[in-house]
Amino acid sequence: MSLPTGSTIGIIGGGQLGRMLAMAAARLGYRTLVLEPQQDCPAAQVADRQIVAAYDDATALAELAAASAVVTYEFENVPVAAARRLSDAVAVYPPARALEVAQDRVTEKQFLNGIGIATADFRPVDSDAELAAALKAFDGSGILKTRRLGYDGKGQRVFRNMEAGGYAGTCEAMGNVPLILEAFVPFTREGSIIAARGADGSIVAYDPAENVHRHGILHTSTVPAAIAPQTAEAAREAAARILAALDYVGVIGVEFFVLADGSLLANEIAPRVHNSGHWTEAACAVSQFEQHVRAIAGLPLAHASRHSNCVMENLIGDDVLRVPGLLAEPDLVLHLYGKAEARPGRKMGHFTRLEQLAAG
Repeated sequence: MSLPTGSTIGIIGGGQLGRMLAMAAARLGYRTLVLEPQQDCPAAQVADRQIVAAYDDATALAELAAASAVVTYEFENVPVAAARRLSDAVAVYPPARALEVAQDRVTEKQFLNGIGIATADFRPVDSDAELAAALKAFDGSGILKTRRLGYDGKGQRVFRNMEAGGYAGTCEAMGNVPLILEAFVPFTREGSIIAARGADGSIVAYDPAENVHRHGILHTSTVPAAIAPQTAEAAREAAARILAALDYVGVIGVEFFVLADGSLLANEIAPRVHNSGHWTEAACAVSQFEQHVRAIAGLPLAHASRHSNCVMENLIGDDVLRVPGLLAEPDLVLHLYGKAEARPGRKMGHFTRLEQLAAG
C-alpha cells in the first residue's frame, strides 16, 4: 500500500541529505517535516515544517510520529533507542537494526563477515595493552578508529611499522572510548555502490562509483568505475545480500576496497542516501533521493540505469568560490546546500560533469 499524495514524510536530520530528500519528496507530491536542533538548517529551507529539538527529545519524537505517515533519517548516528521508540508509533525506514549495525564498526564488520562478505582484518581495542597485541598481529601497522561516531576521517590515527612501544596513552588521547584497529588493505582503488530495497523485497542497484578521498573527505565519484564487470557484479551481489539480511527498506550506500585481483573488501555501510551517490541526481532519470522516497512510500522502485558517464565533485569550504566559473561550463549540474558560512572541511555543495553515452 503506497502513501497517498499529500502525506507527510518525517526526516530526522536537517543537513544536505535531508534537504535533497525533501526536494525529491516534494516532486512526488509529499510534504516533509524535519526534526533538527539547528534552526534554518539546509533541509528546513525546502521542507514544509521543522521541529527544532534534539534527535532524542521524547516530546519532539512524539510530535514527529503524530504528524508523519512514515519517518526516515539522513544520517546514521540517530540514537537507536529513539528510532525503536518512534517505530512503536509510526513506520520507520530504514529499520533500527540497520542503525544498530552501522553505528559500531566492530558490530558492522561482524555482521558483514557473518553474511559472507569479506572485510579488512580487525581487532577491538579497549586498552593500550590490547592495542599493542593488535599491532603485533598486524606487523606494527594499522588504522585505529573510534568504534562509534566517526565520519569524514575524524576519530582516526594511523600506525606504520611501529615497534613494541611508542603508543602508551593512545587510548586516553582518543577519549577512552571503544576503538577498533583495522589492518591496512593493499587496494588499487576505492569504490561504492548505491542500492535500494522496497518493502516488497524488490532491489535495484546503481552502477558502482570509483571514489577519491582527500583529507578523509570524499573528493570525487566517477562513473563508470575502472573495474571489471565481475567486480561490479560482486558489488551488486554484496549490496543485495546486506539489504536482505537487514530486511531493509530504502537506499543504502556500501563502500568497498578493490584489490589487485579484482576482488572486493567491504569498508563500511551507510544506512541512508550517500555522498558518493549524488551523481545519480544528474546522470540518471531517478536519483538516489527519489529512489529512497519511492521505497519508504511503498511506490515502485525505478530502473537505476544512467544516461551519462559523469564525475561528481564535492565543493568543500572555499571551493564554493568556484561557482561562477563552474556555471559557465556546459553539461554541468550544480547543487548548493544553502549553508551560510564556508568553513574548512565543510561540504557546501557538489557538481557533476556529464558526458552523454554514445547511442547504440
